[in-house]
Amino acid sequence: MADQTNTARYTVPSLSREDGDTVARILQERLNSLTDLHLTLKHVHWNVVGPHFIAVHEMLDPQVDAVRGMTDAVAERIATLGVSPVGTPGALVAARTWEDYHLRRATAIEHLGALDEVYQGVISAHRKAAADTAELDDVTNDLLIGHLHDLELFHWFVRAHLESAGGEISTSGATSELDAARRARESAG
Repeated sequence: MADQTNTARYTVPSLSREDGDTVARILQERLNSLTDLHLTLKHVHWNVVGPHFIAVHEMLDPQVDAVRGMTDAVAERIATLGVSPVGTPGALVAARTWEDYHLRRATAIEHLGALDEVYQGVISAHRKAAADTAELDDVTNDLLIGHLHDLELFHWFVRAHLESAGGEISTSGATSELDAARRARESAG
């Protein structure tokens, strides 16, 4: 029977097994988050409606593809560190610390408001993971920082739809994805 523990029997040169395990645990959290994000983005792609449908629908596919690529890079880094990446739906749901995406069929502005909250959570956790790996593993830290460039760019694409000419973001102060969707809808009139 295969070994079902999820600790490294080896890791990359110059990293202790303990540090390799620590980095792999941090990356597993990012793998869960990125997997959830790419599925959420695809869900929005399928469920967005309204006058800005095509713009948002087409904006999301490159984000889905890029985030899916990030998940692969993270999973491969976990494996390189000697730990088994876990990518099953049940494991993701059991491990996640955030709520499922709530919107179904909704207007573009509502979904973009909700995605603003989603991206804020993903980016904040990614930045923390980058900080937590900065002293442990340069390669992992570099990987996470590279992801942040794209994640923050995608967040900007979302926020550009939510920003007024005066620079105010309609979802400012939202406390949840549903609250952000409501604020975006009300701001759009």
